[in-house]
Amino acid sequence: MSEILLFHHALGLTNGVLAFADILRQDGHMVHVPDLYEGQKFDDLDAGVKFAQGTGFELIVERGVLAAETLPRNIVYAGFSLGVMPAQKLAQTRPGAAGALLFEACLPPDAFGGPWPNGVPVQIHGMKADRLFAEEGDLAAARALAAGSDEAELFLYDGDQHLFADSSLPGYDARASELLIERVLAFLRKR
Repeated sequence: MSEILLFHHALGLTNGVLAFADILRQDGHMVHVPDLYEGQKFDDLDAGVKFAQGTGFELIVERGVLAAETLPRNIVYAGFSLGVMPAQKLAQTRPGAAGALLFEACLPPDAFGGPWPNGVPVQIHGMKADRLFAEEGDLAAARALAAGSDEAELFLYDGDQHLFADSSLPGYDARASELLIERVLAFLRKR
């Protein structure tokens, strides 16, 4: 089975992120879930983003890179929204990545020295009408990545919720999350 380094979103290490990690563990995978916010949690996305901005996105990404230092190189990097930044950086720049799972965000590969590395499969998941994903460049980056790599898959879900796979949040979408989890588990079973 796979070993995964999973990064949380801008609200912090929520119960929903931990529950998602537990679902992966129940399927036999080893999952590491570092706290990039050092214990801070938020109920409001704007407050969480403001905290991330105040902390500095570069520092948050660096915390993610440091979390990977003691782990094997052949792991899957995964992230929800804000957590996509360290996950994508590691998948693109740390040799030996087994794959990447990018939830509700995607950066252009050239943000980390692009193009997407050969031999590193990636799944990108987002809601079609999520304004943070669809209107702020993430969907365009995801489409470009999927078009430029045979190992990239883009999955779009009906709806407009950001963080739709976090079961502890009001925007949780059970139907879309079930399908996301099914696709993620199929991806991980191949690694």
